[in-house]
Amino acid sequence: MKNFDWQAIIFDFDGVVVESGKIKTQAFAELYRTHSEEIAAKVVQFHTQNGGMSRYRKFRHFQQYFLHKPPLTEAEEKELDRRFSELVVEAVIAADAVPGAMELIRQQAGKIPLFVASGTPENELKVIVERRGLTPYFKEVRGAPALKQTIIAEILSTYALKPETVLMIGDAMADYEGAQANNTDFLGRVHPNDPNPFPAHIKIVPDLRELVA
Repeated sequence: MKNFDWQAIIFDFDGVVVESGKIKTQAFAELYRTHSEEIAAKVVQFHTQNGGMSRYRKFRHFQQYFLHKPPLTEAEEKELDRRFSELVVEAVIAADAVPGAMELIRQQAGKIPLFVASGTPENELKVIVERRGLTPYFKEVRGAPALKQTIIAEILSTYALKPETVLMIGDAMADYEGAQANNTDFLGRVHPNDPNPFPAHIKIVPDLRELVA
């Protein structure tokens, strides 16, 4: 993996740049525990099985299929979003980096364009990236509500990048599916304590250290 032939790298954020996956899981559990522990458990299971999906789509799914209530109003969805942000933003800013991530980003930022494509709301994501001092390293930081597949397509188009020369690094099937839909290369990051969500033929790494030259 150390022989870099890529013209650009697109990073997912949670679980790829920052060890923040568990923070988001705990936040979903906290939000829905008021309904019941059973609901909270279902929410956590769905969240962990659908990494990379925006929180808004998850909120709507939980409302319909777990709570069996009418669709969320705009005000209700904004309130859930606000409470979720309160639970996660400072914790993600303070979270450890994925081993090798900062070294890789610093090493490659001066050589090739780097991007973030995340399921986190874009405004919130930009605050987190800025507060962590990472903004100068990335050409663009993109997030929800745009779908990952769309974000990757727009990056390829805007910067006239050939898909086969671009590497997407992700930790969820949404990342892999976004890369596959755009014909980019893909590398899966799987935390040593987590199950591998990817097809057997997909190259995976426990962290990003082996990409650092």
